[in-house]
Amino acid sequence: MWAADAASRALGMTLVEVAEGRAVVRMTVRDDMLNGHGTAHGGLVATLADSAFAVACNSHGVAAVASGFEVTFLRPAHVGDVLVATAQERSLTARTGICDVTVRRPDGEVVAEFRGRSRQLPPRTP
Repeated sequence: MWAADAASRALGMTLVEVAEGRAVVRMTVRDDMLNGHGTAHGGLVATLADSAFAVACNSHGVAAVASGFEVTFLRPAHVGDVLVATAQERSLTARTGICDVTVRRPDGEVVAEFRGRSRQLPPRTP
């Protein structure tokens, strides 16, 4: 799935780690990612978290999609910051999952907390 993710690749994201129910994704904040206040655009911080969420949810070998998410922004990120999003699945019952993602700046300060809801897709029939 990650190899086919053109959006994450276009934003310069790299997959650092993947394990069952867990993923770590990194992205450097570029000039073209800043909002009108000169800090990282919240939508792009959320996209980083969403990418880590997607990898964690799909780590079981079953296709999964987001059914929704909530993100809380706590601190700004700045150009040059290497943001790290760490996703950890909290619950997976039947085909529904909950996954938390923390996005941190290089100094370890938390930029955002994200909680995503996933749904595994039924197997395709020919």
